[in-house]
Amino acid sequence: MPTFVYHPDVLARFPGICGGVILAHGLRNGPTPEPLRAAYAAEQQAVLARLDGQALSEIPSLAAWRSAFRAFGVEPTQYRSAAEALLRRLTKKGDIPAINLLTDLGNLVSIRYALPVAVLDMQAIQGAVTVRFADGAEQFFPLGQSAPEHPEPGEVIFADEAQRVVARRWCWRQSDDSAARPATTTALFTVEAHHAGARADIQAALDDRLDLLNRHAGGSFTWDILGPARAAF
Repeated sequence: MPTFVYHPDVLARFPGICGGVILAHGLRNGPTPEPLRAAYAAEQQAVLARLDGQALSEIPSLAAWRSAFRAFGVEPTQYRSAAEALLRRLTKKGDIPAINLLTDLGNLVSIRYALPVAVLDMQAIQGAVTVRFADGAEQFFPLGQSAPEHPEPGEVIFADEAQRVVARRWCWRQSDDSAARPATTTALFTVEAHHAGARADIQAALDDRLDLLNRHAGGSFTWDILGPARAAF
């Protein structure tokens, strides 16, 4: 049975999509340990030095996500990809606060490669997660809210088999119920890109992510890289 799938309609509209996926079992989550906290802080400073005032819109991976957002009717300066939002927070505020071990691992990789990384608690997901266009009837539970909202028809979403939206506007915002929590032991990690040379960056991001998980969270892993030629994990 698949765990993560790109719908054919999405692949037809976005044939350059490249998605790295890791399914991890037996993880440890909780407060970010000091060695990882220090590595995360050091990475933030390295990213700031590397950017050195560069406009985020000029970074190829982020520019490609902006184009993808426009292609399904979303203004990318109003709704920014998760990677751009993180880097914008970093450049404006000077740091990104620690949240928990698994989330911080994802954010570290995200800012290193300027790519959106999702961390999905599999306990909150029914069946496979499909990247598809919304019909508008699906339910999305935003962070800290008990009442659901509905995606716009035609918006790219992550949705499970119960029609629950795991992420809106492709990689803009994740649902509250799918976020990593202290009790998370099984998680799906995704990292996606549209730009030229995306596969090499996705492979490097996966390698980094697997190394960080092995060193800080334990567990066992399966992984793959998806796209039009291989649409399901």
